[in-house]
Amino acid sequence: MTSSKTINSNANNDADANQGLTHFDQGGQAHMVDVGGKAETHRVAIASGTIRMKPETLAVIQSGTAKKGDVLGIARIAAIMASKRTSDLIPLCHPLALTHVSVDFDIDQAQSSIDCTVRVETQGKTGVEMEALTAVQVGLLTIYDMSKAIDRGMVMTDIRVQEKHGGKSGSWSQA
Repeated sequence: MTSSKTINSNANNDADANQGLTHFDQGGQAHMVDVGGKAETHRVAIASGTIRMKPETLAVIQSGTAKKGDVLGIARIAAIMASKRTSDLIPLCHPLALTHVSVDFDIDQAQSSIDCTVRVETQGKTGVEMEALTAVQVGLLTIYDMSKAIDRGMVMTDIRVQEKHGGKSGSWSQA
């Protein structure tokens, strides 16, 4: 186990390496970012991800005949619930009052996959990228959980922020 003396003795080197990383203080210690002085603005984040599976698994999901029920309906609710619990899961995330969460699933027959896209909004002092990413991942995990009896080889991939809007840094989108 590393002692705090050892960790603190490297603080000056860590501070230089951590410039630009907002979750570390000047001593290199993790902290929750102070957003108290920031203005409240309309914040939006859109994230997405994909789960690939066997064609027969996709057929069961589409037909609504999975033994555990409506896979996509339950995955949608799970994603929304996850977005609201992000600060309970990610240690340095601020708890946010979300004003809107939408979850869309698009089936790609040719790729035997399902794309999940989540849009999260708030009126606040910090962005909602983590809430959107958490929602996507939990939505995909729920699809996996509800379908694993027929396909344990499903793969979740390409989880990413597509775009964000609001705040001091303005808008950003993935090229």
